[in-house]
Amino acid sequence: MQKQIFFLVCFGFTISSFAQDTLQTVKIENQTRSLKRASHLTTNTTLITSKEFLKAACCNLAESFETNPSIDVNFSDALTGTKQIKMLGLTSPYLMITEENVPSVRGASQAYGLSFTPGTWVESIQITKGAGSVVNGFESISGQINTELIKPINDIPFFLNVYGSSDARFELNTHFNTKISNKWSSSLFLHGNTRTIKTDMNNDGFMDNPLAKQVNVMNRYQYYNAEKGLVSFINFRYMNDKKLSGQTDFDKDRDNLTNHFWGSEINTERLDIATKVGYIFKDMPFQSIGFQNAFNTHNQSSYFGLNQYNINQKSVYSNLIFNSIINNTMHKFATGLNFTFDKYQEAVAVSNFSNDFNRIDNSIGAFFEYTYDNTTNFSVILGGRIDNHNRLGTFVTPRVHLRYNAWTKGIWRASIGRGKRMANIFAENQSLLASNRSFEILNTNGNAYGLNPEIAWNYGVSFNQKFTLFGKSADAGFDLYRTDFQSQVVVDLYQSAQQVLFYNLIGKSFANSLQVDFNIELIKHLDLRAAYKFYDIQTDFISGTSERPLQAKHRFFANIGFETHKQKNAGQWKFDFTYNWTGEQKLPNTKIPLSHDHFEAYSPAYSLLNAQITKVFSSVFELYIGAENIGNYTQHNAILGAENPFGTRFDASIVYAPIFGQMYYGGLRYKIK
Repeated sequence: MQKQIFFLVCFGFTISSFAQDTLQTVKIENQTRSLKRASHLTTNTTLITSKEFLKAACCNLAESFETNPSIDVNFSDALTGTKQIKMLGLTSPYLMITEENVPSVRGASQAYGLSFTPGTWVESIQITKGAGSVVNGFESISGQINTELIKPINDIPFFLNVYGSSDARFELNTHFNTKISNKWSSSLFLHGNTRTIKTDMNNDGFMDNPLAKQVNVMNRYQYYNAEKGLVSFINFRYMNDKKLSGQTDFDKDRDNLTNHFWGSEINTERLDIATKVGYIFKDMPFQSIGFQNAFNTHNQSSYFGLNQYNINQKSVYSNLIFNSIINNTMHKFATGLNFTFDKYQEAVAVSNFSNDFNRIDNSIGAFFEYTYDNTTNFSVILGGRIDNHNRLGTFVTPRVHLRYNAWTKGIWRASIGRGKRMANIFAENQSLLASNRSFEILNTNGNAYGLNPEIAWNYGVSFNQKFTLFGKSADAGFDLYRTDFQSQVVVDLYQSAQQVLFYNLIGKSFANSLQVDFNIELIKHLDLRAAYKFYDIQTDFISGTSERPLQAKHRFFANIGFETHKQKNAGQWKFDFTYNWTGEQKLPNTKIPLSHDHFEAYSPAYSLLNAQITKVFSSVFELYIGAENIGNYTQHNAILGAENPFGTRFDASIVYAPIFGQMYYGGLRYKIK
């Protein structure tokens, strides 16, 4: 019984058959590799433990994928320093991003939400390619990223992390944990980061990184009663984040919303409250019930030069899940109900229009997911849900996952699924506000901004083979996925250099993704990961069929990690090197008549090299130093029209490479166990 409850605690209450399998693998991973594809799961899932986050400057969730080939990380614009992630060639709105299987980064938080979860709070991450589980909702199209936070019952009494970098960013993380009683434990997480010095390495008159300040606090309670089969969590979180960017001479008190100097402020305040209760039936450990509830309010006020954007979102989410078996444990099922409520107050003021887009979204859905697993060579997950949405109507979401062990250590997987979502066109494309393009919405008959919902089918097949090469453990495989859009909101940057158009897809839009992996332990404690990725992503725009902008067709990734043997008195050294090569990318239309200041049709290819060295003095203290962009590659002419930011040529939204050159950092970690 205690073992069953421990599994439930670790995975944060998504107690479906899908989640229970994932959970057991997470436990194994803590004892072995920090990043590994889960071999026994039906879904194509990669597991990342907290050990992996220590290999790079993982200050927040957006920066925690630098050493993982499944996720592509890019800067979203030349001003805010915000990193954007992509999977299967599609941006984060097409991913379902959850925290302990409760939807988290969505709606108003799409642009910056990944930077609101500090890396030190994270216990593990599960990355699932393709259609996700129907238990978590209907919005997932290209995959799911689920974050598990550190559990109070397993946490240490005290943790301290101090970080500083050459780009004037400083960060402090402290965790306090206490055992209140035999059944109650509590953790207090405190995070703060700041950047107070203006930097302009490329001498274009604009700050390369924003001045910033974030305060983030979470108080987390856990109840654990093994005798009764009960476990529960209560979370309270408050976050305040401020960013100031623009010209180095910009003064927010003097120049905001004037044309004296160009500047931008993004101020975000967020409150989250979440509760979870799980019960495992005493005489039937295979049967359980869980109830998740979450409330959050997200308030952002911002301006970008003379453009203004304000959004407030209040959300409620509830999910009731029941798990059991049919005859025996080879036949499992999860079923339940969930409810979502979102109230938006959104105001947009740009050069060509000013409007409020206030709305309410609510939906109620029922799901059923059946799993057959003979525990040897075959498993299948058949899932479906039906939802009623006040603006999307009533619709069905089917999803299927298959796993087949064709031969020893050779695993095939396949999946197919449908996803549906409402595009929040301004929240998801805030980087375009850092330009003087006019905004045009060409359709007026849809249910959101006059646009129709996005609907897509995702199909995928993958293979992974473990083997021995020259006496060393190795594995290789591939992932092949295709996303077909039946309906899509097209963001068109090709029609004109002075416009961004939003309209419903007329024609075809698809994303093909191929990834080939190879991993090997070269010698004891020396591991190599390598991956090549090819993307073919095309959309029918008004001007014709074209590649999606700012998406490289070819990418190559390699990571080498080495650890010395642990010695009682000498401690341990850890070395990590990561290499990323990004091929040329199709760029938006930037040609304006009578102007020679524009980008070429394609960006040049480039390489990035990051490295980190960690000295572990003992189980309680370690120091680390590192460098990013060691080759000092930066994008030439990152901001078009920088000399006249209020002119028609100004555009800071087109970023295909780093803006800041070499960056060095260091820090320490201290624990009381």
